[in-house]
Amino acid sequence: MLKPLSATLLVALVMTEPAAAQDGVKLQPPAATAANVKDVASLEPADVATLKPGTILFTDYREKASANPESGLVAYADWLKTRPAEAAALSPYPGYVEPDYSVTLNGVTKQRHETLKVYVAEGRFVVPKPPGAIDLSRYATLDFVSKMDGAIRHKALSPAEVTPTKDPLAAFAKRPDRPWCEAANTVCLESRYDLEGKLPLGVKLANKLELGSTKKVAEFVSFQSELRLLSPGEAAGLGTLTRIDTPVAGGLEQTIFWVNQILRFGKFLAVVQPAPNDPGKSVITTYMALAVKADVLDRKQEYARVPVLKNLLPVQVLMGNSSFNTGTSISAGLPTYARNRLSAFAEAVAKN
Repeated sequence: MLKPLSATLLVALVMTEPAAAQDGVKLQPPAATAANVKDVASLEPADVATLKPGTILFTDYREKASANPESGLVAYADWLKTRPAEAAALSPYPGYVEPDYSVTLNGVTKQRHETLKVYVAEGRFVVPKPPGAIDLSRYATLDFVSKMDGAIRHKALSPAEVTPTKDPLAAFAKRPDRPWCEAANTVCLESRYDLEGKLPLGVKLANKLELGSTKKVAEFVSFQSELRLLSPGEAAGLGTLTRIDTPVAGGLEQTIFWVNQILRFGKFLAVVQPAPNDPGKSVITTYMALAVKADVLDRKQEYARVPVLKNLLPVQVLMGNSSFNTGTSISAGLPTYARNRLSAFAEAVAKN
């Protein structure tokens, strides 16, 4: 059942919504990305031999002409089975399982199992210098992460202030082997992204819907993460993931372990190896995995009841297929955000 809608809010959204968008047409122009990004069906080891410096191979498993709005998303349980090496490397920690936790509503506590769907993007590029000349530690800093996406604000976070550590209700997000942010060579971060374009207005209107919960959709995404260099032992096994037959020289990862809404976890991973055809060059493979709460994707009927909101369906917005998508960061959708993050990292390494 709908709550009474603010007339001012509704009129404002209608006035800012392009007419064609109400017919399901996405009007957002393509996001600005590096001209040398080449979309491929998959990253293959053989491609390294012909890959030139300055070109980035990119894939995210999406079917480009698919009518399936969830194209590019895979159920977490299926991910473990069908792409085990990828899941092992890009999950928050070894042995990660979908969360189980308690929810109390009207004084009644129930156990809840949360299912997840994962979006994964991969990039690969060659740098004309050997791995020994690439210092990954310069990218494991707050300053560097802040330059990757100017729309996201970051600040240092004390390990004691990590939400899963201090909040008993978030205990399900703890690592079982060690506390978050307490490993060697780790930077602990708290980050915030304010939704851009028409999305904040759309969120205000969506919050007028009776969703059966007192929890509202926020107009921002806040998350906590740890950024760290992988130890030689941890990095060594990543050759199974890249499928490139040279020793892994180093690895860098940023693991998002706590998010205020929509997502449950995320990971950025970069793996450096000597190029098989030229040890004087390095091949760098990058990954970004983002796990979406499945119940977010299921919120369709509530939005579909309001014609002006039919393009605010969560799966459309998340996958960049809505007229509400805008910019080059998270508001543009996960595919654009991932592509730009991987491209920005490749550009930074090439310049340095």
